[in-house]
Amino acid sequence: MRAMLRWAHSDLRTHRGEALFLVLATVGIVTSLLLATALFGYATNPWQRLFTQSRGAHVWIHTAPSAEVSELARLAGVESAAGPYRTADTTVTSRGTRASVELRGTSERPEVGRPLLTSGRWLDPGRPDGVVLESSLARTLLAGPGDVLSLPGGSGKLTVLGVADSAEPRYRKGERPGLVWVPPTALPPTATEHGQVIGLRLTDPDDTDYAVQRAVTLLGAGAVSEVSAWQQARAEAEGDNRLLGLVLGLFGLGALVAAGLAVHGAIGTRIRGHLRDISILKAIGFTPGQVVRIFLLQHLAYALLGAVAAAALTQALGPLLPGRLGDAVGLWQGMPGHTAALVAVPVGVVLFIGATTGLAAWRAGRVPPVPVPRAAVPAGGRLSGVARRALGHGLPPALVLGGHRAFTRRARSLATIARLALPLTLIVVAMSAWTTIDRFHSEPERMGLAAALTVRAGDGLGDTEARALLARNPEVAAAHPGVEVAALVAGQTATIALRGLGTEAEPYPFTLAEGRPARGPDEAVAGQGLLDLLDVAVGDWVRLTVAGRPQILHIVGRSIEPDNAGRTISTSLDTLRENDPGLRPTLYQVRLRDGADAQRVAAELTAAAGPGRLDVHTVTNPADGLSPLRGVVVGLLGVLALIGLVELLTVIGGTVRESERDLLALKAIGLSPRQITGITVAATGCTSLAATAVALTLGLPLAHWLIDAQGSSSGLGAGIARGPSPAVLLLFAASAVLGALALAVLPALRAARRRLADTLGAVA
Repeated sequence: MRAMLRWAHSDLRTHRGEALFLVLATVGIVTSLLLATALFGYATNPWQRLFTQSRGAHVWIHTAPSAEVSELARLAGVESAAGPYRTADTTVTSRGTRASVELRGTSERPEVGRPLLTSGRWLDPGRPDGVVLESSLARTLLAGPGDVLSLPGGSGKLTVLGVADSAEPRYRKGERPGLVWVPPTALPPTATEHGQVIGLRLTDPDDTDYAVQRAVTLLGAGAVSEVSAWQQARAEAEGDNRLLGLVLGLFGLGALVAAGLAVHGAIGTRIRGHLRDISILKAIGFTPGQVVRIFLLQHLAYALLGAVAAAALTQALGPLLPGRLGDAVGLWQGMPGHTAALVAVPVGVVLFIGATTGLAAWRAGRVPPVPVPRAAVPAGGRLSGVARRALGHGLPPALVLGGHRAFTRRARSLATIARLALPLTLIVVAMSAWTTIDRFHSEPERMGLAAALTVRAGDGLGDTEARALLARNPEVAAAHPGVEVAALVAGQTATIALRGLGTEAEPYPFTLAEGRPARGPDEAVAGQGLLDLLDVAVGDWVRLTVAGRPQILHIVGRSIEPDNAGRTISTSLDTLRENDPGLRPTLYQVRLRDGADAQRVAAELTAAAGPGRLDVHTVTNPADGLSPLRGVVVGLLGVLALIGLVELLTVIGGTVRESERDLLALKAIGLSPRQITGITVAATGCTSLAATAVALTLGLPLAHWLIDAQGSSSGLGAGIARGPSPAVLLLFAASAVLGALALAVLPALRAARRRLADTLGAVA
């Protein structure tokens, strides 16, 4: 054991840099996987816990006031029901912030879909003006217990008694109203629309679509205005956290494989360079098992050190990370499975690195105690015909011999190129993810975000006056009138968003990934989420039901739809008016001139219209929720660069060691130390150039496939992936190759200037 420790200590002193890089790479890998675990838990567990504690309803069905919804509670497969509750749609204002809300009249706190109070108290029969706000709406209004909300037109006041969490879909400004629980007597007569809602808790959640279909069939499509299922609420609650966790986990696992292969290659190269030392160890009494354990335990110690450091850093500093990463780690630390994951992930990484190390170290145990005489053939092999012709044409000998040395042993050369190409490929994928996110910010009109503002008229503001008001602002390039309504899909299992935007004379500029724009009557474009929901494709006809009236549309294109999980179909306002000639615009999608500040223009339009006459808000960019991904990408690039550096140092070390036996021959034929150095540098450059070419060839298609696959699963659809510009790719390739050349210069110079006695000893 003492001899083994002395050998390991001596080897550590010789390869300090390599050991440091391996430890740092392990730290990055384990940290990435732990953060991915935290984000997955943060994405799914809070909503699931809330749904379980509140006994959430799997389906919420909004209907007309006259519908006999009580019959739904007796349907087969329905365990229990919440409601029915009378509802009213209106707007409330608090501290200058205005929000559309659904007032839900309830006298008692329900058992199904039970709101969980986070502050304040529940409704009080003695306070008819007292209300309870859903937590996301309360955050938007900056309201809490004791605050007063104003109803439109000065028709009344509501006092906030409490704030509660709900497992229903959350408030989204301009898209979904917030939820307010009120006493039934507090429903204002001035509300724009009255209705009722019932929640159904099912015995089998997987039968949600079938249950909705039976419910709509029983009530009649004309009586149902909106259906929301638990899957939709869960997906919205998860938001972008699941994507962040997926990215971290994917790159963490990729980096783990790359690190394992790098360790395997490093040990294999060192074994080939220390065959004589290993033979001497066996000759003085070391058993094959002891030799294997030397390498195995040494690299396990590196991996264990890095894994423990990563776990400690994540545990101590994780909650301090900015944004949702810090929130995710803080919440994860309070979950029941936190300790198990904190131990399992580092242990799994260490075991994986140990397995790859053991495979390489096993070769060291097979080295015979007596060195086998080396073959007389030079290490580089005989010169190929191409190499001889290149020398005959006057190409520099260092370049020709370097390229020959890099690719002579095909199996070993291909393995080296593959190990070096893997981290470079992941770097290309990370760069593509960065570019795609950046394109959402720099060119939103090409990513389905042509409009910067959504404007809704209120308090008697007519269409002509509203459009004139928008046109007077010099920063407004165009204002497209439109409407958005909930529509039942064919089969009556879900509701989707039906939009009429623009007119045939001034069409709205949808961003199309497939097909063509909707120009003629009954033509429409749809998002990927809707195509998947209905199992249709571009070119098909679909039948929808809007307020009991059928609407048949021909899908002529697939648009990139960032909102509503892509479950949106869009046509022109003129097409919708064919079914309802009295249809008037309820919103305006406003496009701004280049360089205009959306927040400033929104404030100007609100001030110009007067209090309460325009509801203006900026269009949400889905890339805003992915801002933490930028920091993640930077960290991943650093980890992958470390792994690539370890592999590159291994390549250089192996090339230098294998060139030692050719040193006498090269000097004998008249090559100078500078030319001999050039051979090693050229061999390293050729290897890195081949690995970079492989990384670019595989990385760009892989990045597009991964990004488009994620876009399709989230409803955005394929066609959003953007690769780095040619200039960035050229810079990346040049940096990889020039960096490899620079790293190879110093070891090559030392090898070329070795004394003849040292060289003879190495060859012996």
